[in-house]
Amino acid sequence: MIISLHAGAQTMGGSWYGKADVVLDGTFNNYLTELVIKQKGNKVEGIFGYYFRNGYQSFYVKGTYDPQTRQVSIPDIPVVFYKANSIDGVTCNMSFEGTLRISKVGSFVRGAFSSDSKYKYTCPELRVLFSQDSLVQQDSVINNGMAKRLWQPSVEDVIVVDDSDGPDIKNAVTSAGLSRPNVASPTMDTKSLTNRFKSRQTIITNELKVASDSVRISFYDNGDIDGDSISVFLNGNPVIEKQVISAKALTVYVKLDPTKEFNDLSMFAENLGRIPPNTALMVVYDGETPQEVFLTSNLSQNGSVRIRRKPTPKK
Repeated sequence: MIISLHAGAQTMGGSWYGKADVVLDGTFNNYLTELVIKQKGNKVEGIFGYYFRNGYQSFYVKGTYDPQTRQVSIPDIPVVFYKANSIDGVTCNMSFEGTLRISKVGSFVRGAFSSDSKYKYTCPELRVLFSQDSLVQQDSVINNGMAKRLWQPSVEDVIVVDDSDGPDIKNAVTSAGLSRPNVASPTMDTKSLTNRFKSRQTIITNELKVASDSVRISFYDNGDIDGDSISVFLNGNPVIEKQVISAKALTVYVKLDPTKEFNDLSMFAENLGRIPPNTALMVVYDGETPQEVFLTSNLSQNGSVRIRRKPTPKK
């Protein structure tokens, strides 16, 4: 989903996929879940995402892994209520506990998502068997064949489109209930924001190569959730204005300018939160291998990434 990580024989690092089922009698919607994490000692961190009914959500998560018992624990994961009518319904705060199993046929993590005991009837246990994918596949296909990874923007996502965008993108905007007012418009406030962006030094920290002419970009606060607020610029123009970043993804879908040799995506710090500087994990999806970048910005510098299109293969 996010990054290609290869797991060693006894490690949790990697990409995991599984179907989480409600532990109740009856038939209910299940959750198609993804867990893409990296391990540092007995600590794990990464992205937990899931598909439910009509959409997808993802969160930055942290937890622990005991290599002796092969137990992984990830607390405080918001999961939409199993009877909700949409992905944007009421959520249950759940914790994941699982055990790594390794065999000749592959690596698996069997476990469950559970809520606090006083909510166990309202938010029942979700059991899941994660299978490891040694190579992250395209953003359009779940490797184990459970379902296609058809990303649909949720209400919180910001869609950047213009009149030249094709029907697929415009249909995605319509299906998510979004409208053009979500997109930055050239108001006096936007002009002031652009002037403040230009007054700071922009530091190119990474260069990414992508295959698609459009990319989906998600921002997470990868440190302590301390109220960091950002604006995002594409080629000097604001596409997200004054949004707080947290463990839940702040997502924008942008069409790259094909007339440019490269496109610059920059993060502008609106504040420094409680713990300076303003830091974020940025994940870029282009339909191939997702790429992650850690960006830092402060009140004098903008963190920026340069995006280039891969050459079109010759026939």
